[in-house]
Amino acid sequence: MRSQFERRDFLKLAGLGGAVLASGLGPWGRAMAAAGQDFSFVQMTDTHWGFEGPPNPEAHNTLRKAVAAVNSLDHQPDFIMFTGDLTHAASDDKERQRRMEEFKSIVGELKVKDVRFIPGENDAGLDNGEMYKHIFGDGFYSFDHKGVHFVALDNVSDPNGLIGEKQLEWLHADLAKFDKSAPVVVFAHRPLFDLYPQWDWATKDGAKAIDILTPYQNTTVFFGHIHQEHHEMTGKIAHHAAESLIFPFPLAGSQPKRTPVPWDAAHPFKGLGYNAVAEHAGTGKPTTHPLA
Repeated sequence: MRSQFERRDFLKLAGLGGAVLASGLGPWGRAMAAAGQDFSFVQMTDTHWGFEGPPNPEAHNTLRKAVAAVNSLDHQPDFIMFTGDLTHAASDDKERQRRMEEFKSIVGELKVKDVRFIPGENDAGLDNGEMYKHIFGDGFYSFDHKGVHFVALDNVSDPNGLIGEKQLEWLHADLAKFDKSAPVVVFAHRPLFDLYPQWDWATKDGAKAIDILTPYQNTTVFFGHIHQEHHEMTGKIAHHAAESLIFPFPLAGSQPKRTPVPWDAAHPFKGLGYNAVAEHAGTGKPTTHPLA
Protein backbone atom coordinates (compact mmCIF):
# COMPACT_ATOMS: atom_id res chain seq x y z
CA MET A 1 0.00 0.00 0.00
CA ARG A 2 1.13 3.57 -0.55
CA SER A 3 0.95 6.50 1.82
CA GLN A 4 -0.80 8.84 -0.63
CA PHE A 5 -4.07 7.07 0.21
CA GLU A 6 -5.82 8.63 3.18
CA ARG A 7 -7.05 6.62 6.17
CA ARG A 8 -10.66 7.05 5.02
CA ASP A 9 -9.86 5.36 1.71
CA PHE A 10 -8.91 2.17 3.51
CA LEU A 11 -11.55 2.09 6.20
CA LYS A 12 -14.78 2.10 4.24
CA LEU A 13 -16.58 -0.60 6.16
CA ALA A 14 -19.92 -1.82 4.90
CA GLY A 15 -22.53 -4.47 5.44
CA LEU A 16 -20.42 -7.58 5.21
CA GLY A 17 -17.51 -5.86 6.80
CA GLY A 18 -14.41 -4.38 5.26
CA ALA A 19 -11.22 -6.10 4.29
CA VAL A 20 -8.64 -3.75 5.69
CA LEU A 21 -4.96 -3.73 4.88
CA ALA A 22 -3.02 -2.98 8.02
CA SER A 23 -0.95 -0.40 6.18
CA GLY A 24 -4.13 1.65 5.79
CA LEU A 25 -4.55 2.09 9.53
CA GLY A 26 -2.28 5.07 10.01
CA PRO A 27 1.42 5.89 10.36
CA TRP A 28 2.24 2.60 12.05
CA GLY A 29 0.58 0.78 9.16
CA ARG A 30 2.76 2.57 6.64
CA ALA A 31 5.82 1.64 8.66
CA MET A 32 4.70 -1.97 8.53
CA ALA A 33 4.22 -1.68 4.77
CA ALA A 34 7.81 -0.50 4.42
CA ALA A 35 8.89 -3.57 6.37
CA GLY A 36 6.85 -5.85 4.13
CA GLN A 37 4.28 -6.58 6.84
CA ASP A 38 1.05 -5.76 4.96
CA PHE A 39 -1.89 -7.95 5.85
CA SER A 40 -5.66 -7.84 5.66
CA PHE A 41 -8.58 -8.83 7.83
CA VAL A 42 -12.34 -8.81 7.40
CA GLN A 43 -14.82 -7.51 9.94
CA MET A 44 -18.35 -8.90 9.82
CA THR A 45 -21.02 -7.85 12.26
CA ASP A 46 -24.64 -8.13 13.36
CA THR A 47 -25.60 -11.20 11.37
CA HIS A 48 -28.58 -11.87 13.71
CA TRP A 49 -28.85 -15.50 12.57
CA GLY A 50 -32.35 -16.75 13.39
CA PHE A 51 -34.05 -13.42 12.67
CA GLU A 52 -37.23 -13.78 10.63
CA GLY A 53 -39.77 -11.42 9.09
CA PRO A 54 -39.69 -7.80 7.97
CA PRO A 55 -37.62 -5.97 6.98
CA ASN A 56 -35.43 -8.70 5.45
CA PRO A 57 -37.29 -11.43 3.54
CA GLU A 58 -33.87 -12.83 2.58
CA ALA A 59 -32.82 -13.36 6.22
CA HIS A 60 -32.19 -17.09 5.66
CA ASN A 61 -29.79 -16.38 2.78
CA THR A 62 -27.87 -13.25 3.76
CA LEU A 63 -25.23 -14.88 5.96
CA ARG A 64 -24.58 -17.59 3.39
CA LYS A 65 -24.26 -14.91 0.69
CA ALA A 66 -21.73 -13.13 2.87
CA VAL A 67 -19.69 -16.30 3.33
CA ALA A 68 -19.73 -16.95 -0.41
CA ALA A 69 -18.74 -13.35 -1.17
CA VAL A 70 -15.74 -13.42 1.17
CA ASN A 71 -14.73 -16.84 -0.14
CA SER A 72 -14.69 -15.34 -3.64
CA LEU A 73 -12.16 -12.65 -2.77
CA ASP A 74 -9.02 -12.98 -4.87
CA HIS A 75 -6.94 -12.05 -1.86
CA GLN A 76 -8.11 -13.99 1.18
CA PRO A 77 -7.75 -12.08 4.45
CA ASP A 78 -5.40 -13.23 7.18
CA PHE A 79 -8.31 -13.56 9.61
CA ILE A 80 -11.99 -12.69 10.03
CA MET A 81 -13.58 -11.07 13.08
CA PHE A 82 -17.31 -11.15 13.84
CA THR A 83 -18.10 -8.22 16.14
CA GLY A 84 -21.21 -9.50 17.86
CA ASP A 85 -24.91 -10.21 17.49
CA LEU A 86 -23.98 -13.39 15.73
CA THR A 87 -27.49 -14.64 16.44
CA HIS A 88 -30.89 -13.08 17.09
CA ALA A 89 -31.96 -13.44 20.70
CA ALA A 90 -34.43 -16.19 21.64
CA SER A 91 -35.97 -16.67 25.07
CA ASP A 92 -35.95 -20.46 24.70
CA ASP A 93 -32.53 -21.87 25.61
CA LYS A 94 -32.73 -24.75 23.15
CA GLU A 95 -33.58 -22.41 20.31
CA ARG A 96 -30.79 -20.04 21.28
CA GLN A 97 -28.31 -22.92 21.31
CA ARG A 98 -29.59 -24.16 17.97
CA ARG A 99 -29.07 -20.73 16.40
CA MET A 100 -25.54 -20.44 17.77
CA GLU A 101 -24.54 -23.88 16.55
CA GLU A 102 -26.13 -23.33 13.15
CA PHE A 103 -24.35 -19.98 12.81
CA LYS A 104 -21.05 -21.62 13.69
CA SER A 105 -21.65 -24.34 11.10
CA ILE A 106 -22.40 -21.81 8.34
CA VAL A 107 -19.31 -19.66 8.99
CA GLY A 108 -17.31 -22.88 9.14
CA GLU A 109 -17.62 -22.83 5.34
CA LEU A 110 -15.31 -19.81 5.16
CA LYS A 111 -12.04 -20.54 3.39
CA VAL A 112 -10.18 -18.58 6.05
CA LYS A 113 -9.97 -20.78 9.12
CA ASP A 114 -8.73 -18.10 11.50
CA VAL A 115 -12.21 -16.84 12.40
CA ARG A 116 -12.74 -15.00 15.69
CA PHE A 117 -15.79 -13.78 17.57
CA ILE A 118 -17.02 -11.46 20.28
CA PRO A 119 -20.59 -11.43 21.61
CA GLY A 120 -23.38 -8.95 21.05
CA GLU A 121 -26.24 -8.35 23.46
CA ASN A 122 -28.41 -10.73 21.43
CA ASP A 123 -25.87 -13.50 22.07
CA ALA A 124 -25.05 -12.79 25.70
CA GLY A 125 -27.63 -10.52 27.28
CA LEU A 126 -29.98 -13.20 28.60
CA ASP A 127 -27.48 -15.23 30.64
CA ASN A 128 -24.39 -13.03 31.16
CA GLY A 129 -22.76 -14.74 28.19
CA GLU A 130 -22.69 -18.27 29.64
CA MET A 131 -24.05 -20.08 26.57
CA TYR A 132 -21.96 -17.91 24.25
CA LYS A 133 -18.78 -18.83 26.15
CA HIS A 134 -19.69 -22.52 26.05
CA ILE A 135 -20.02 -22.47 22.24
CA PHE A 136 -17.59 -19.73 21.12
CA GLY A 137 -15.12 -19.29 23.97
CA ASP A 138 -14.13 -16.25 26.01
CA GLY A 139 -15.89 -12.97 25.30
CA PHE A 140 -12.72 -10.91 25.73
CA TYR A 141 -9.12 -11.74 24.87
CA SER A 142 -6.11 -10.43 22.96
CA PHE A 143 -3.76 -11.72 20.29
CA ASP A 144 -0.86 -10.52 18.18
CA HIS A 145 -0.52 -10.65 14.41
CA LYS A 146 2.41 -9.40 12.33
CA GLY A 147 3.45 -6.73 14.79
CA VAL A 148 -0.04 -5.50 15.71
CA HIS A 149 -1.69 -6.11 19.09
CA PHE A 150 -5.39 -6.91 18.81
CA VAL A 151 -7.82 -6.63 21.72
CA ALA A 152 -11.34 -8.07 21.73
CA LEU A 153 -13.65 -6.56 24.36
CA ASP A 154 -16.97 -7.77 25.74
CA ASN A 155 -19.23 -4.79 26.45
CA VAL A 156 -22.53 -6.70 26.30
CA SER A 157 -22.51 -9.61 28.77
CA ASP A 158 -22.86 -7.40 31.85
CA PRO A 159 -26.61 -6.85 32.39
CA ASN A 160 -25.95 -3.20 33.22
CA GLY A 161 -24.28 -2.52 29.88
CA LEU A 162 -20.80 -2.24 31.37
CA ILE A 163 -17.38 -3.53 30.41
CA GLY A 164 -16.83 -3.94 34.13
CA GLU A 165 -13.93 -3.26 36.45
CA LYS A 166 -12.45 -6.76 36.15
CA GLN A 167 -12.19 -6.53 32.37
CA LEU A 168 -10.92 -2.94 32.52
CA GLU A 169 -8.17 -4.04 34.90
CA TRP A 170 -7.33 -6.85 32.48
CA LEU A 171 -7.21 -4.36 29.57
CA HIS A 172 -4.84 -2.07 31.48
CA ALA A 173 -2.54 -4.98 32.37
CA ASP A 174 -2.69 -6.42 28.84
CA LEU A 175 -1.61 -3.13 27.25
CA ALA A 176 0.99 -2.33 29.91
CA LYS A 177 3.31 -4.86 28.25
CA PHE A 178 3.60 -2.64 25.16
CA ASP A 179 5.31 0.59 24.28
CA LYS A 180 2.97 3.57 23.89
CA SER A 181 3.86 3.70 20.17
CA ALA A 182 2.79 0.09 19.58
CA PRO A 183 -0.02 -0.45 17.05
CA VAL A 184 -3.24 -1.48 18.80
CA VAL A 185 -6.53 -2.54 17.20
CA VAL A 186 -9.61 -2.99 19.40
CA PHE A 187 -12.82 -4.83 18.57
CA ALA A 188 -16.05 -4.20 20.49
CA HIS A 189 -19.74 -4.67 19.82
CA ARG A 190 -21.20 -1.44 21.17
CA PRO A 191 -19.40 1.86 20.52
CA LEU A 192 -17.07 2.79 23.36
CA PHE A 193 -18.05 6.46 23.06
CA ASP A 194 -21.52 7.98 23.54
CA LEU A 195 -22.82 7.90 19.99
CA TYR A 196 -26.53 7.98 20.92
CA PRO A 197 -27.27 6.59 24.40
CA GLN A 198 -31.03 7.03 23.88
CA TRP A 199 -30.83 4.09 21.45
CA ASP A 200 -28.31 2.14 23.54
CA TRP A 201 -25.56 3.24 21.15
CA ALA A 202 -22.98 3.64 23.90
CA THR A 203 -21.10 1.74 26.60
CA LYS A 204 -21.80 3.03 30.10
CA ASP A 205 -18.17 2.74 31.21
CA GLY A 206 -16.70 3.05 27.71
CA ALA A 207 -14.98 6.30 28.69
CA LYS A 208 -12.84 4.31 31.12
CA ALA A 209 -11.70 2.03 28.29
CA ILE A 210 -10.92 5.05 26.11
CA ASP A 211 -8.88 6.53 28.98
CA ILE A 212 -6.84 3.31 29.11
CA LEU A 213 -6.36 3.32 25.33
CA THR A 214 -5.57 7.03 24.97
CA PRO A 215 -1.85 6.85 25.89
CA TYR A 216 -1.32 4.42 23.01
CA GLN A 217 -0.59 6.63 20.04
CA ASN A 218 -1.65 4.28 17.24
CA THR A 219 -5.02 2.86 18.22
CA THR A 220 -8.02 1.99 16.06
CA VAL A 221 -11.38 0.62 17.25
CA PHE A 222 -13.82 -1.40 15.13
CA PHE A 223 -17.37 -1.95 16.35
CA GLY A 224 -20.86 -2.97 15.23
CA HIS A 225 -24.27 -2.74 16.90
CA ILE A 226 -25.51 0.39 15.07
CA HIS A 227 -26.12 -1.38 11.73
CA GLN A 228 -24.51 1.34 9.65
CA GLU A 229 -21.14 2.70 8.62
CA HIS A 230 -19.84 5.33 11.01
CA HIS A 231 -16.49 6.99 11.67
CA GLU A 232 -15.61 8.92 14.83
CA MET A 233 -12.51 10.30 16.54
CA THR A 234 -11.98 10.47 20.30
CA GLY A 235 -8.72 12.33 20.58
CA LYS A 236 -6.32 10.40 18.35
CA ILE A 237 -8.32 7.17 18.49
CA ALA A 238 -10.26 6.36 15.32
CA HIS A 239 -13.51 4.40 15.71
CA HIS A 240 -15.12 2.66 12.71
CA ALA A 241 -18.46 0.83 12.55
CA ALA A 242 -19.49 -1.72 9.94
CA GLU A 243 -23.03 -2.15 8.67
CA SER A 244 -25.18 -5.11 9.62
CA LEU A 245 -25.67 -8.31 7.66
CA ILE A 246 -29.41 -8.33 8.31
CA PHE A 247 -30.89 -4.81 8.00
CA PRO A 248 -29.81 -1.17 8.37
CA PHE A 249 -30.81 1.20 11.17
CA PRO A 250 -31.51 4.89 10.49
CA LEU A 251 -29.11 7.64 11.47
CA ALA A 252 -29.03 8.36 15.18
CA GLY A 253 -31.89 10.62 16.23
CA SER A 254 -33.34 10.91 12.73
CA GLN A 255 -36.65 9.43 13.92
CA PRO A 256 -38.30 8.93 17.31
CA LYS A 257 -37.66 5.19 17.62
CA ARG A 258 -34.82 2.91 16.56
CA THR A 259 -36.66 0.84 13.96
CA PRO A 260 -35.02 -0.91 11.00
CA VAL A 261 -34.94 0.73 7.59
CA PRO A 262 -37.70 -0.85 5.44
CA TRP A 263 -36.76 -3.39 2.79
CA ASP A 264 -36.40 -1.85 -0.66
CA ALA A 265 -37.62 -4.43 -3.18
CA ALA A 266 -36.09 -2.40 -6.02
CA HIS A 267 -32.69 -2.52 -4.29
CA PRO A 268 -33.01 -5.68 -2.19
CA PHE A 269 -29.59 -5.63 -0.54
CA LYS A 270 -29.15 -1.88 -0.20
CA GLY A 271 -26.78 -1.19 2.66
CA LEU A 272 -25.51 -4.77 2.70
CA GLY A 273 -22.18 -5.28 1.00
CA TYR A 274 -18.51 -4.79 1.68
CA ASN A 275 -15.49 -2.92 0.46
CA ALA A 276 -12.30 -4.91 0.14
CA VAL A 277 -8.91 -3.27 0.11
CA ALA A 278 -6.21 -5.33 -1.52
CA GLU A 279 -2.88 -4.52 -3.07
CA HIS A 280 -3.15 -4.38 -6.87
CA ALA A 281 0.30 -3.88 -8.38
CA GLY A 282 1.17 -1.61 -5.46
CA THR A 283 -1.75 0.77 -6.00
CA GLY A 284 -3.86 -0.17 -3.00
CA LYS A 285 -7.03 0.54 -4.97
CA PRO A 286 -10.27 -0.27 -3.04
CA THR A 287 -12.69 -2.68 -4.71
CA THR A 288 -16.40 -2.69 -3.90
CA HIS A 289 -18.22 -6.02 -3.58
CA PRO A 290 -22.02 -5.72 -3.37
CA LEU A 291 -23.92 -8.58 -1.80
CA ALA A 292 -26.56 -8.80 -4.53
